[in-house]
Amino acid sequence: MNDDTTNFLLTTVGAPFAIGLAVGFFAKKALKLVLFLAGAGIVALFVSQYYGYDGVDNESLRNMADTATSGAKQSGDFLMERLSNIGGKGISATAGFLAGLKMG
Repeated sequence: MNDDTTNFLLTTVGAPFAIGLAVGFFAKKALKLVLFLAGAGIVALFVSQYYGYDGVDNESLRNMADTATSGAKQSGDFLMERLSNIGGKGISATAGFLAGLKMG
């Protein structure tokens, strides 16, 4: 391969893939951390309810979960849309993102 081909592959395939990989890996780790903290908070609410604090009801928990789910979906849609604009058609960046999600 000549230098032009190498530069073309690096800039249109390699770099966008690496960016997508890093973003996907980070996104999965961040999601795991957020889910862990949310689960710990919910368990703390259940324990406090067990000991007599009545400030928790199922409808409030359901509304919070719906809000969090819609926020996560919007965030994921934003990341996928943004990555699809990196390097040509964004196929390499999207593939890197999905590989990062798998690895994370």
